[in-house]
Parts: sequence; structure tokens; C-alpha cells
Amino acid sequence: MRRMDLVGVRVEIPANTPLLLLREAEGEGRLLPIYIGSPEAAAIHSAMEGIVPPRPMTHDLLLDVIKALGAQTVGVVVTEMRDHTFHASLRLELADGEMRTLSCRPSDACAIAVRTEVPIYASDEVLEQAGRPAEEPDESEEIIDEFQEFLENVSPEDFAS
Repeated sequence: MRRMDLVGVRVEIPANTPLLLLREAEGEGRLLPIYIGSPEAAAIHSAMEGIVPPRPMTHDLLLDVIKALGAQTVGVVVTEMRDHTFHASLRLELADGEMRTLSCRPSDACAIAVRTEVPIYASDEVLEQAGRPAEEPDESEEIIDEFQEFLENVSPEDFAS
């Protein structure tokens, strides 16, 4: 089992599909891309940005229930990939010290992990099956970054003749 860092969520073009991106914290630094739904992507992104909704969203409500029952989240694991579908587990410590593991989707696991700051892991098997070598940013990403920087700093006077 390998510790993973949550890189974030992004939209994969041209499919316009949200992608959860995890990176191996040590070792090879492999990337683990996981396609997720738009609501889950929004839940992860808002938590990463520190946005607190006026009323609890689903993941916040689940954490409130866990806390009300005297339990706490201790970690999440992307456990396997079966039929091109990732599976995960949520690890809880109950009030009496007993450990419980609940099956869940990786997107929900990561949405909870980012809210509780618990570690995220991936099984060695998942990384062998779906892990991708860490890549250097390609030229198109660098061009986009430069263009975004230009847009942030451009003023109307720059176009005066």
C-alpha cells in the first residue's frame, strides 16, 4: 500500500469528464487518474479551496454523523480496480477503539479525506494496473500557463498604438 497525495481535480478534454488525480507520495511518484462525476469533483475542489457551504453538503453530513456516533475517520484506500471501475474503502475508528472499513467510491473517499485531513492510500495492485509514470509538463500546458499569466497582467494601454 502506498501513500498518495491528492493533486486535485480537473476536466479532461475533449471528453469534458472530471478526473481525480492522485500522486504517489514517495518512490516513483506515479500518477493515478480516476474518472469521477461532476458533483464529486465539485465537492473535492470546494473542500480543497477551503470553501465552507452555508449548510452541510452530503460529505459534510456524513462526517457529522460519524462524529455524532463517536467515531472518527482514520484513512482512505483505493483498494482495487475491477472491470475498469475503481473501488475504495473508508477506514473508521469507533468510540470503543474497534476499526471498521466501509466500501465506497474513490471520489467519496477523497472528498472525505480532504475534509478530515486523513491520509489517502492506494494498493500496490491498483498502482500496477492503473498508475502512470510522472510526466513533465508538456509544451501545450506551458503555453496555456504563459497565456493565463499574460491575461492576468494585460491592460488596455498595452494595445495602444
